[in-house]
Amino acid sequence: MVAAGAALADEVGLANLTMGLLAERLGVRTPSLYKHVGGQEDLNRRIAALALSEAADAVGDAIRGYAGRDALAAAARAFRAFVLEHPGRYAATIGVEPSGPDDPLATASQRLLGAFTAVLHGYEIPGPDVDHALRMLRSLCHGFATLQAANAFQWSADTDESFEWLITFTDHGLRAM
Repeated sequence: MVAAGAALADEVGLANLTMGLLAERLGVRTPSLYKHVGGQEDLNRRIAALALSEAADAVGDAIRGYAGRDALAAAARAFRAFVLEHPGRYAATIGVEPSGPDDPLATASQRLLGAFTAVLHGYEIPGPDVDHALRMLRSLCHGFATLQAANAFQWSADTDESFEWLITFTDHGLRAM
């Protein structure tokens, strides 16, 4: 049911996902969904955990065997592709906080963070700056991908070229540390 909710969120947007719409899609009555989730908020949290886990898999698989700029490029491209393919489920991840260390949301978040941390191992980032570098990577990847998913790049420059430029710029910046 969570996978169906995630797919529906990708289709209609997270803001438009309702228990009633999901029940209709699944061919059941809305009260039947409450046997599986506690309500809309619970469904959204489960979608967020699924999305973070899927993104962690995508980024982790993409960087396997790479280091430095190659790992950075693979991670950034994989993350961007995930957001573009799954905008609704990715939207569920924004602003949601784990309820504790055993929350599947926390586990999935740590896996994704671990994949991006592995990317940084290819650079000589001083220990105290790793958190800043991770926030920078998230901001760059998240910002570009969500803007692109919202069709916010309306000018003529090729979006793929701009993204490759962002990767090169980021690589230079990380090497300058």
